[in-house]
Amino acid sequence: MRLDDFDDSINVEDQRGGGGRGFPVIGGTGGRLGCGTIVIALIAVFVFGADPAQMLGSLQQQTQEQQSLPAGPAEAGGGSSVQEICSVNPFSRESCNALSSLNKTWKPRFDKAGIAFRAPKLVFYSQQGQSGCGAAQSAMGPFYCPPDQGIYIDTDFYTEMDKQMDAGGDFARDYVMAHEYGHHIQNLLGLSDQVHSLQQRNPSRANELSVRLELQADCYAGVWAGLNKDRIEPGDIEEGLKAAHQIGDDTLMKAAGRRPVEAAFTHGSAAQRMTWLRKGIETADEDQCDTFSDLRQ
Repeated sequence: MRLDDFDDSINVEDQRGGGGRGFPVIGGTGGRLGCGTIVIALIAVFVFGADPAQMLGSLQQQTQEQQSLPAGPAEAGGGSSVQEICSVNPFSRESCNALSSLNKTWKPRFDKAGIAFRAPKLVFYSQQGQSGCGAAQSAMGPFYCPPDQGIYIDTDFYTEMDKQMDAGGDFARDYVMAHEYGHHIQNLLGLSDQVHSLQQRNPSRANELSVRLELQADCYAGVWAGLNKDRIEPGDIEEGLKAAHQIGDDTLMKAAGRRPVEAAFTHGSAAQRMTWLRKGIETADEDQCDTFSDLRQ
């Protein structure tokens, strides 16, 4: 994918060489960009029997808290410049280029919807690091931390994608970035904590909700690509879809010598992940990413 070079406005931090253990649990939503509050309230009412007034009140408070955050990007961490951090290796540069493109793509969508936007920070670490969600461990792959609005990546994961998962290519790596950015979108809408709360109240459906959250993030990743179709090169879409297939729950379970069990899925099957990524690309419309719609039928 032909992305422009990043500029110094992006928010990056370098923890390479830091320490820590563990991995935070991220959240997500079944909402839409323009009307996510109403959608998630309907999920609570029709699926779980929650009080809509209470849900909407809590969501309004969360949105106000999001809007109160300072609008400008934070300084790059580790005392290094953005240019130095992003130039450590080719994967770092790719990630920074993708972050810049994602910011420029999604901010106008939020502005049009009248929703406060704040760009996430991108944090590079090696093996172990520290996030606002607690310690991070590279073995768990890239993740998004809602409290500090950070996308955390050990770029060694991209080598693993290529060598161990047979999911290489620049667009495959961009898809990973765009997926984690999708969780940031969900967080900015003030819905991530609400869905997490629903999962806690309904543990028997926690995995089902998690799958829907992850599939929506896949769709949002596709929307970003669809809105930048002029940057897509031959073979890019195939790379992204292959990556989505290779990180499907059933594919990963088979690779680990386990029998795929749908009830144990947390991110969605290979077919589901490919379907929602493709839908985002083809529609370029975040309103088509409502992975919860069938629960309200």
